[in-house]
Amino acid sequence: MIASRIRAPLFVLLAGLCVAVWANIETASVAAVPLGWGLLWNHYAAHFIDPQGRVIDYEDAGVTTSEGEAYALFFALVDNDPVLFGKILSWTQSNLAQGSLASHLPSWRWGLDKKGRWGVLDANSASDADTWMAYTLIQAGRLWHDPRYAALGKLMSLRIAQDEVVDLQGLGPTLLPGPTGFHPKPQEYVVNPSYLPLFLLDGLATAVPSGPWAHMVVKLPNLLQSVAPEGFAPDWVAYVPGKGFGVAPQGPEGSYNAIRVYLWAGITNPKTPGSAQVLAAVWGMGKFLQTHILPPVSVNTSNGMAKGNGPVGFSAAVMPYLKRMGMQEPLGNQNLRLTADFDPHVGLYGNPPRYYDQNLALFALGWLQGAFHFAPNGNLEAVW
Repeated sequence: MIASRIRAPLFVLLAGLCVAVWANIETASVAAVPLGWGLLWNHYAAHFIDPQGRVIDYEDAGVTTSEGEAYALFFALVDNDPVLFGKILSWTQSNLAQGSLASHLPSWRWGLDKKGRWGVLDANSASDADTWMAYTLIQAGRLWHDPRYAALGKLMSLRIAQDEVVDLQGLGPTLLPGPTGFHPKPQEYVVNPSYLPLFLLDGLATAVPSGPWAHMVVKLPNLLQSVAPEGFAPDWVAYVPGKGFGVAPQGPEGSYNAIRVYLWAGITNPKTPGSAQVLAAVWGMGKFLQTHILPPVSVNTSNGMAKGNGPVGFSAAVMPYLKRMGMQEPLGNQNLRLTADFDPHVGLYGNPPRYYDQNLALFALGWLQGAFHFAPNGNLEAVW
């Protein structure tokens, strides 16, 4: 159901989206461009965010994740909506962070337990959500001139550096996916490449220069080149200090996590140092889409063997990457996919519309339509 948050009738949504995205991305007017993304975000908020500020993943038993809250914070900032931003932040702090993100990193998973009680299901934190929250709070403080948000974001970045960053021989300061569970053997660590957007690391380095972020920025291009021998990013990768990268215990697959690596590479400012190298490291997806209509649902990153068709969110995720690569025909194919899979009854993608697909689309289309960009130093540039 579309709630009262929607600010325009459905025919305006369809017109705005068609003009702003798939009709002609290159020549869409400035007036039309933000309209499509804003209405898409409104439909997402109406469908997935409850009045308290909780983002609900209906395909996963109605759970809430710190990732969902972090992404929603970012989109509320892009939309210049401090009221919704405040609700999302308040719910997150109260329910995932024991009342304060200044004191606790958020638990990554919240929902209904086996005894029928609502609460934290897994108290471990997820560093991708944590860094996105810290970054977004810092940017909110900067753009809205609110020192409270900036201070909270900087405190979070310090706690992330303390709890989720390890100094590894041959690699230096490295962001682990969480405080526990990613050091399976005494000499083995597990890293998730999709947790390392270059612009986000740059933004944290700009705001907190004393932290480990600038070092990660320098190391990221080589890291991606090392873990993607066939040009495809893996979901997870193992690292043994002094020896290098290898297949993670989770296997060599690149799928629902890794799709974000192409997305982040695409929306990074081309003038950011290392941006071109990051894009070049994941060349496999571009080569694949020269001969295939849609991105694969998974790839064996050790040998480049791909299988299946990814969901609609995968098509959205690779669009900025394809635009940066100058691959117009594959980009047009993904435009067709989004047009075909758009559900006018709810104003979202897919049937049913899945939480993760919409998030990938919001990042990709927001960048393509000009609702936001990132400066060379990682700072957020919102259209407003």
